Amino acid sequence: MTDDDDRPLFLEMGLGVDLVGEDMTKAACRAAREAIGRTSLPGIGRLLPDGDRRHMQVHVTVAVPRPEEVDATAVAGVFPYGEIQVTAVTGGLRMSNGTDYGPGHEHLIIAVAVVGVGTPPAG
Repeated sequence: MTDDDDRPLFLEMGLGVDLVGEDMTKAACRAAREAIGRTSLPGIGRLLPDGDRRHMQVHVTVAVPRPEEVDATAVAGVFPYGEIQVTAVTGGLRMSNGTDYGPGHEHLIIAVAVVGVGTPPAG
């Protein structure tokens, strides 16, 4: 959704946390799930070709400390329908979780997700 015709109709944000394990994908999926978990788009079908929600454009940007570790397919799997595009960027938060579970387990990861929903370009 970069040019004027592709502006989202709807934006929602979410946070996701992995408390132990430093799993970027787990935190990203939780952030995406939180973003869509409190939303409803009952009229979106009237804006889509044939009223089919499979045509809905869903753009997910998720920010985590190590974006190269995000499994975009797993994050896309959180969404029940639509043409899903997932982009992982550097951001979020990595900090001590106060435990001594050992390397790779002593930090929590916080992911931030922004979900944009739109319709296919006219044409």
